[in-house]
Parts: sequence; structure tokens; C-alpha cells
Amino acid sequence: MPSAQPELATERLVLRRWREADREPFAALNADPAVMEHFPALLTRAESDAFVDRIEEKLEANGYGLWAVQVRGGDDFIGFIGLNPVPFEAHFTPALEVGWRLTRTAWGHGYATEGGAAALQLAFESLAVDEVVSFTSTTNVRSQAVMRRLGMTHDPSDDFDHPQLPDDDRLRRHVLYRIARVDRVVSGRQ
Repeated sequence: MPSAQPELATERLVLRRWREADREPFAALNADPAVMEHFPALLTRAESDAFVDRIEEKLEANGYGLWAVQVRGGDDFIGFIGLNPVPFEAHFTPALEVGWRLTRTAWGHGYATEGGAAALQLAFESLAVDEVVSFTSTTNVRSQAVMRRLGMTHDPSDDFDHPQLPDDDRLRRHVLYRIARVDRVVSGRQ
């Protein structure tokens, strides 16, 4: 795989490589209880910085990943959007996931959908994958709405208990959404 895609651009967003200046606002995002409501815990600054390091390593190794996001002509950093290999075993793995995490001020503007669509386009056109998944806790209705807007579908028989959250009754149960390359072509989204 070549070195990481330097950036993806949409009408309003730039999905780009991470910068040192992104670390502080990313740590604030990861320490925000509203943003992290559907995750097991808030992240410390050290944990957040280590997460950025892992993201950058995967971007370099895979040629794609979780890009830092900025609004064109606006905020320098609003979170991440991108693609990530699912890091655990489940009935649907191996798989490539489309995901996002944005600051609260970026919610409700369609940025996750817009950036997610660009990531899906890269997955299907450049990476030539047959299917992309996304998943979240059953309580995260905002992310599920983004998944539906991306054209992803949900079959309740695919829902699963997240293996990395065995002791968290609140978040363990997850919904799985899928989209296949053929579905994007048929729906006219590509």
C-alpha cells in the first residue's frame, strides 16, 4: 500500500493528516462527556495523544485511516472521520469500518455524513473493498442516523455484544450497519 492518502476534500470539509496543533482540541473532544457519552470512559490527555499516535501509524501503514477534519475556511479541527479495519473478531470480521467523532459544535451540520460519504467513495473506488460496516451502541441514535443517511442498512440479526466491552451493560450491545459497493452503484450514490 502506498503512503497515506494526504487528504480527502468535500464541498465543505478537508479530511487531512494530523498536525501537532490538533492534539489539544482532540484531547478536549475526548474529555467532553457529551461527545464521549457512548464510549466507556473519557480519555486523559495522555490517552488521547496515544490515540493520535496510533491513528497516524495506521494512516502510514494502510494508506487510509481516521483523518483529522477541518471545515473549509473555518475551524482548524473539528474531529476525525475515516476508515479503520475492525480491531476485534466478530461474525462480520474481517471488515473495514467507516467512523467519525466530532466536537459538539460540529454536530447537526451534516459533516459526519459528508465526510463519511467521501471515505466510502475512497473505500469502494480506490481500495476496491466490497463492503464497509459501521457500528455503535444501541443508545447512540445520532450515529445510527448518520449511518442511514450514508445509505447503510441495518439487519437486527447482525446486532452483537461488543467483545471489548464485556463488563459494560450500558454500552455492550451494538447495532451493525452495512453498505456494499454494489448497493452504492444501484442507489446512484457513487
